[in-house]
Amino acid sequence: MTRQTTSEPYQEPLTEVDVAAYLRAHPDFFVRNLSLLEILRVPHPTHGAVSLVERQTSVLRERNRQLEHKLKELIQLARENEQLGANLHRLGLGLLQADSLDSVLALTREQLCDEFKADEVMVRLIGPDASGAPYFCTPDDPGLAHFAGLFEHRRPVCGRADPQQLDWLFGAEVAEGLGSAVLIPLFDTEPLGVLALGSRDAVRFHPSMGTLFLGYLGELVGAAVSNRLGRT
Repeated sequence: MTRQTTSEPYQEPLTEVDVAAYLRAHPDFFVRNLSLLEILRVPHPTHGAVSLVERQTSVLRERNRQLEHKLKELIQLARENEQLGANLHRLGLGLLQADSLDSVLALTREQLCDEFKADEVMVRLIGPDASGAPYFCTPDDPGLAHFAGLFEHRRPVCGRADPQQLDWLFGAEVAEGLGSAVLIPLFDTEPLGVLALGSRDAVRFHPSMGTLFLGYLGELVGAAVSNRLGRT
């Protein structure tokens, strides 16, 4: 008599990747198999073994702390931006009422020192004959060569400025005490000059800070200067 045998089809054993993929596809698996949660253990780096639920709770708490920290940062940033917007609004109103170039520059210095927390503020303007005023320079002034990149890119620059730039703007004695600065190009159709803010704090104006409001500041001051010079 012949014995018949049946062979079971061979199946590859499940891998960790297979199990993980299944659990991702069926996130309610443990809801339908609660008893497994009582025996599963997940290694913990400092407290031995903990249940999967405890581990998940720990992870969620840490994620919640991170989200709360991020939310606080965003709220603080929103408050700072709101204050910057209000400061720009006040400066814009003041510039509209300024009746002379000297008034425009004096108001700009006062507002930026008081409300924008700058230790030093300087405006250097480009004029055909320098007009005899200390804040003017002629278009062929050698110092302007240090600002060719600033005028080319037409964007504010923050951080530790080139010492030659700071010396030309503030004078060597003042420039030596500055830890950080902002340089803002002023334009109408052509370069008008440079608005510079200096701080003795090395991190007050840093390269990673946003420049959107600084760009608005340059546009406001540039427009006010251009109007008082009769160029528009």
